[in-house]
Amino acid sequence: MPGEITYGRKKPVPACPNPLFLKWLTEWRDSAAEKGLKTQFVYQKAISSIKKYPLPLHSGKEAKILQNFGDSICKMLDDRLEKHYAECGSDAPIHTLPSSSSTHSKAQRQPKNPSPLTIPHELQPPEQESQDPSPSKKKKTGGKKQREYVPQRRSGGYAVLLTLYRETKSPSSRGYMTKAELQKEAQALCDKSFTLTDPNSKYTAWSSVSTLIQKELVIKTHSPARYSLTEKGLELAQKLEEAEDQARAKGFPKQVQTSSHEEEEQEETDSETNPCIHVEPVQCPPGQQLNVAYSYNVKNTSSVPPSVQYNHVPDFTLRPGDFNILLCVDFIETTGGAAHKKQDLVSELKRNGVNFDVRKLHIGDFLWVAQEKVQPVPGQLRIPQARELVLDYVVERKRMDDLCGSIIDGRFREQKFRLKRCGLRHPIYLVEDHGSAQHLSIPETTLQQAIVNTQVVDGFFIKRTKDVRESAAYLTIMTRYLQGIYSRKTLLSCTKEEEWKCDRALCPNTDSCILMEFKDFNESAMKNKAQTVKEVFARQLMQISGVSGEKAAAILEKYSTPASLMSAYESCSSTEEKEKLLSSVKCGKLQRNLGPVLSKTISQLYCTKEPLS
Repeated sequence: MPGEITYGRKKPVPACPNPLFLKWLTEWRDSAAEKGLKTQFVYQKAISSIKKYPLPLHSGKEAKILQNFGDSICKMLDDRLEKHYAECGSDAPIHTLPSSSSTHSKAQRQPKNPSPLTIPHELQPPEQESQDPSPSKKKKTGGKKQREYVPQRRSGGYAVLLTLYRETKSPSSRGYMTKAELQKEAQALCDKSFTLTDPNSKYTAWSSVSTLIQKELVIKTHSPARYSLTEKGLELAQKLEEAEDQARAKGFPKQVQTSSHEEEEQEETDSETNPCIHVEPVQCPPGQQLNVAYSYNVKNTSSVPPSVQYNHVPDFTLRPGDFNILLCVDFIETTGGAAHKKQDLVSELKRNGVNFDVRKLHIGDFLWVAQEKVQPVPGQLRIPQARELVLDYVVERKRMDDLCGSIIDGRFREQKFRLKRCGLRHPIYLVEDHGSAQHLSIPETTLQQAIVNTQVVDGFFIKRTKDVRESAAYLTIMTRYLQGIYSRKTLLSCTKEEEWKCDRALCPNTDSCILMEFKDFNESAMKNKAQTVKEVFARQLMQISGVSGEKAAAILEKYSTPASLMSAYESCSSTEEKEKLLSSVKCGKLQRNLGPVLSKTISQLYCTKEPLS
C-alpha cells in the first residue's frame, strides 16, 4: 500500500561532522569553568560555531574561517591533533570519536530501566549496609556501569545541595545565594568547616563546590559569584531532602562522623589550598543554641578582633611570612603618550629596589597587595595562582597639565567619586608639578583651589612632588612603610559585598586585619560594568553643575530612583512646591541644606517637558 508507514532503524547521523574537535573544545571549556577562568566563555562561543558548521575540518588552521576561532584556539587544536596522531597513528580518523568512547556511550544507552537514585551510605537502614559496598570500595573495583553521583552525607557537596534546595523553597527566595551566605547556612549540615582546613589536610568543605559545578548540579554566575541549582541538581537535592526526612523519621542519628580520608576521596577539588589553622570545638552552655557557622575557636584569640570571631568568616587567611607586599602599577602609567617619560617612573622604581608589578587597575594608578607565596607543586606544569589581598591604600597620580584636563572634561570629579566608593580607606592624590602652570587652560589659582578642596572637603591625602623622580621616591617610601605595618599581621580575606559589614580598621595593638580580595575589588571597580538604577541616577545627578558626590548621595538617600523622585514631584500641588522639594535635604558632614537654587535646577530638569533654554 502506498500509504503504509514502515518503521525501521535509521542510521544515526552525527550531530556535528567534527566530533573530535567538539570533544576537545568541551574539555577545555569545562576545565576553564572549574578553575573559574573567563576563557570558558570563549570556548563556549567556539563550540556553538563548530556545531553549526556542516562540513568536516581537517586541521585547526582550517577552523579559522569560523566565527570565534582565533589564532590561539586554532593552534591548540593543531597541537592536540598532532598528539592524537602520535597516539593513534598517522591514519587515525578525526571525524569520528575513538572506539573506546563510542562503546562507552553505547554502554550508557543500553539499560532500558535505569537504576533509581542510590541513597547515600550513611542514610541506608542498618540491614542494607552489609549488602551494598561502600562508595570508596566501588570506586576501586572500576565496574563498567557508572553510578550516579551522590555526595556523602554531611559532606560539603551534600550541605551545599540541601542549602540551595531549601533556599528555593523559601517564600523570600531570590533564586541564588552568594558565597558568604551559602557558607554560613550550609555549615550546620556539614561536619567539616567551609573556611578552615583540618589538620594534615589542605581541603575545606567548600572545595566540593567545584565538583558540583563540574557535574552540572550547581551553576556559578555573575561577579561577585552567585550560586544556584540546575534542573539536575534540583532533582538530586529533592531526593536527598526526602531521604533526610525518612532517616529523621526513623530516628537515624544526625551526626555521622566521617574520616577525612574518605572525604578527600569523595571531593574532587581544584589546586587552591588554604593555610592550615588548628581549630577546637566551642563548648556550648546548656539550654543555648550554638551557631554552627562560627563554632570554631581560633587559637591565640588575642590576634583576632571580636568582629572576626562573631560576624565574619574569611575565605582564606595569610599568616606572617606567607606573603609579600607588592606595589601594583597601572599599565597606563607605563604606556601611551610620551612613553620614554613614563618609563622613567619604572626605571626609578627598579633603581630603588621596589618589588612591583604592572597590571590593569580599574581604579587608581598605584595600590599595594599582599601576595601569597606559592611553591611549585610536584607533577604540575604551572605554579598555582597566588591569592592576593588589597591593602587599604590607593594612589591617583596627577600631573598639573593632566589635572587641568580632567577638571575641564569632568573626569576629576568622577574619579574622586569612584575613589570614595571603592572601599579602600586611604585614598591619596599624588600631584606632580610639570613645568609652568601659567600656560594651561585654567588659571593656576583655580588649580590650587581644586587641590585644597580635594584635601579639605573630600578628605583625600594630598602629596605634592616636583618631578617623576620624587614621585618614585614617595612610592618607594610608602611601600617600605606598608611592609613594616602589614608583614607581622595575620590577614583575613573578605569580599566586596562583605566589606561594609566588617570592622576593617587597622589597629596597631591587634595582630590581624581584614582586607578585600584583589580580584573581587578590581572587578567591582570596573568603570563600564553593569550598573544599578541607583548608580546611574547618581551619575546623572552629578552632571548637573553644583551637584557633588555628597549632594547626590544625600538625594539618593531620600529618592533612590528617578521614578521615586518623579512621583514626589507629581504629588506637589504647585510649581513653587516642586522647586523647593529638595531644598531642605541635608548634605555632607555639616548637614547643610541642599539649597533652593540647586533644588530649582533639578526640578526644572525633571519636570520641564519642553526643551530647556
